[in-house]
Amino acid sequence: MKSKLLKRIGICAMGLALTVGLLGCSGAKGGKETLLDPNNPVPIEIWHYYNGMQQTTFDTLVTEFNATVGKEKGISVKGRSYGSVGDLEKAIAASLAGEVGAEKLPNIFSSYADTAYTAQKQDQLADLTKYFTKEELSRYVDTYVQDGYFHQDGALYLLPVAKSTEIMLLNKTAWEPFAKETGVALSDLATIEGVARVAKRYYEWTDAKTPEPNDGKAFYGRDAMANYIIIGMKQMGKEIFEVKPDGTLLLNTDKELMRRIWDNFYVPYVSGYFAAYGRFRSDDVKTGEIIAYTGSTSSSFYFPDAVNTGDETKPIEPLAMLPPVFEGGSQVLVQQGAGMAVVKADQKAEYASTVFLKWFTKKEQNIRFACNSAYMPVLKESNTKENLDAMLKENGSQMSDKVYQSLTCIMDQFAKVEFYTTRVFENAYSARTQLERNLFDAAKKDREALLSAVSGGANYEETLKSYTEDASFERWYADFVAKLTDAATKKKN
Repeated sequence: MKSKLLKRIGICAMGLALTVGLLGCSGAKGGKETLLDPNNPVPIEIWHYYNGMQQTTFDTLVTEFNATVGKEKGISVKGRSYGSVGDLEKAIAASLAGEVGAEKLPNIFSSYADTAYTAQKQDQLADLTKYFTKEELSRYVDTYVQDGYFHQDGALYLLPVAKSTEIMLLNKTAWEPFAKETGVALSDLATIEGVARVAKRYYEWTDAKTPEPNDGKAFYGRDAMANYIIIGMKQMGKEIFEVKPDGTLLLNTDKELMRRIWDNFYVPYVSGYFAAYGRFRSDDVKTGEIIAYTGSTSSSFYFPDAVNTGDETKPIEPLAMLPPVFEGGSQVLVQQGAGMAVVKADQKAEYASTVFLKWFTKKEQNIRFACNSAYMPVLKESNTKENLDAMLKENGSQMSDKVYQSLTCIMDQFAKVEFYTTRVFENAYSARTQLERNLFDAAKKDREALLSAVSGGANYEETLKSYTEDASFERWYADFVAKLTDAATKKKN
């Protein structure tokens, strides 16, 4: 009797162990399908900042997912656009702070590393390594994935879904007569210093075409001044924000390198060779104020098809090129673009969220999104001109020449360039804001002061010299280092 009882207990224990084991298997990578029920779909909400064609394409892909994989597995995705990165970040911040009237965080939200870092510090983000195998993650561009590791604990909090970098876009129609008359070549635009020299030639060339002195036209402008400094320093061998493995920040403001940065932006800007008037430099190309700029690949959508000076409208032809590099520097390009963070929830919701993200970043879907957003796909295998051409042919899709040029000029060099972004740190946002404004604001203010002084009777050359001499750099550099140090290291209340 006793032996039969023990046998029954043993069988029950084995059955319990088997049940627990099966439940455990459902929680392992690749074994969570049992969490989903096609008859009871898991609702997944995504907050993003896409607008225009980007939003239209994203919404189309979400609809396709819901009608196929989502229907089959039991996942229903709904996207919500906040229209801009700034508005989305405000909504996320309000949710994290628990502000009155703020909505609960969605299942997934688009995020740059600094915003995701803030959410993760409040224990609000899921570790994506629970749902992605090492093999799956190895298919993504390595530097893109590294963006989502905030600490040395091996946890991944941000998945790349689309990335952008910078390109140089040129009004080829305006360039050709200038190049023909002066002998400049496109190869002269390969370096930052070369762009400054060409811009000076362009100013002098346009100035000579009018009877008034010192009224030449600016040649070049750039979006994202922070990128100019961060990437410029990296090209020259230094990280301006060097984040140690323990998360501490080493601020590198090498004076000699900063002088090169100042010489090749501030000086040409104050001299009238560079300019910025509209919100973006594509606006300045449209009005004929400049004929070239460095900006995001996604900005190629907004590169004008014609120049409108008010008196007339002239069609123009675009030309996309790799962005210039500091002479003697390495070919480093900025890596930018928000990833997707999954908010901590029950295992079913987290898993359903990652099923969608895996589908969205697959080659076909991701290239389709790239075509209509001028972003770069995130899988290694997707970043080729051949794959892009094949997708366009297969789907009968059309892509504007300016966007096609922008993407393929990067894809052609994808394996030869280094993509770089700074690692996240405590005051990354305020430090980057200082880089974005400090040098540009100084150049803009001093250019306006120069023109005001000249209109009041001052000598143009003498006044210009006072702004571009060594003492001017020394003043700016001291101010810049003090303000950047404060922004990067200040304690938060």
